[in-house]
Amino acid sequence: MRYIEVIVDTPAEEIDARCEQMSALGVGGFVIENEADFQDFLDNNHQYWDYVDEELSSRFAGVSRIKCYLVDDEDGRAILRSLRERYQGLQVSYVEDSDWENNWREFYKPIPVGEKLVVVPEWEPIPEDGRLPLRLDPGLIFGTGSHATTQMCLAALERFVTPETRVLDLGCGSGILGIGALVLGARSCLGCDIDPKAPDVVRMNAALNGIGPDRLSVCAGDILTDQSLRRSFGGDYDLVLANIVSDVILPLSRFVRDFMKPEGVFICSGIIEGRQDEVRSALLRAGLRILEHRSQEDWHCFVTELA
Repeated sequence: MRYIEVIVDTPAEEIDARCEQMSALGVGGFVIENEADFQDFLDNNHQYWDYVDEELSSRFAGVSRIKCYLVDDEDGRAILRSLRERYQGLQVSYVEDSDWENNWREFYKPIPVGEKLVVVPEWEPIPEDGRLPLRLDPGLIFGTGSHATTQMCLAALERFVTPETRVLDLGCGSGILGIGALVLGARSCLGCDIDPKAPDVVRMNAALNGIGPDRLSVCAGDILTDQSLRRSFGGDYDLVLANIVSDVILPLSRFVRDFMKPEGVFICSGIIEGRQDEVRSALLRAGLRILEHRSQEDWHCFVTELA
């Protein structure tokens, strides 16, 4: 099916009123792209990232517009005529639904990670290279295997996994780290993420790898503010993982040792260039010894143990 994409440049203060007008003309849904809203979102969600790609920021610079999609049929073309009569300077283009549903997949190919794993999108054949395949649907939630922070964590955890390893994956996202540990042979994994969508996504990705609830469990919640949630985890994990951001790792470092066995290992990443010394100091103050410091593409990863 083909759709008509319509973009209406609109002053920020007129967006709500214009959406009502367009709705009255038959438009059924809108995408609002506005620089002020984008910046406000960033300013109020620092706990989720330390870095925003400059290309993404530039896409919203000076932007204030309404985007809508109409079915390219008689009714859709009638609505388009009404929009043209009402608003000047419309930007109109045509897209196929396959463009949305499938074209992004061409950018995701198998990714060798470390010495043992290869991250394989679910629709791609498994490479015959002797590596252990980690199947993933990269379109669901953060954690595709392509980002440097994820790659560093997966490569680091390889040497710590044994058949008896119990894993705690904090900020698990797609579940890629915990699932990766299980693919490598770990005994079990508990994942937790603040995103309420994460448990379903993790279970779906686990199922792609033949991993069931007997080896992997997952929950949603805020580990920084929910003490009862933290207590429910217990404290006997061989491997604790946190690929989050510095602003979460810093407070997390104060109680991560409570989750660890005496010989346990804590691997943390998501640390942008410029904040590695701050995180290092927090880990040391928390009674952790740094075993390894990795860096890749302006991101940092620490491998630690109890001092």
